[in-house]
Amino acid sequence: MADNNLTDIFSISGSAMQAQQQRMKVIAENIANANTTPTSPGQKPYQRQVITFKNEFDKAIGAYKVKSAGVRLDNSEFNKKYDPSNPIADAQGYIQTPNVNPLLEMMDMNDASHSYQANLNVIDSTRGMVIRTIGLLQ
Repeated sequence: MADNNLTDIFSISGSAMQAQQQRMKVIAENIANANTTPTSPGQKPYQRQVITFKNEFDKAIGAYKVKSAGVRLDNSEFNKKYDPSNPIADAQGYIQTPNVNPLLEMMDMNDASHSYQANLNVIDSTRGMVIRTIGLLQ
């Protein structure tokens, strides 16, 4: 850090918390659409999304922060479900379903939650240090 300013830590951890909030939004969307199906023949099912992150140097504080690099589609194969009575079923009786694995989403959600909590702990600890320092100066 450029000048070891404790308040810069709030900005660094805050950027990480914001990134994890964005990650949770993507995970929530994936989970919400995990059981959807196309409504017409030839229509593709919901495609899982994945958020990526990048580090970005903040000249004002002289440190790297994390930011979302964007959301991309997961190009893994769609799942198939046997449902020959469904009007959108193929000749073999299968329909395509989203390539969302709820177990994987739960693991990602748990990881995002832990990362968010770790950065919140950094902010809480730093806040305590600032308050104790102010107390010493009084």
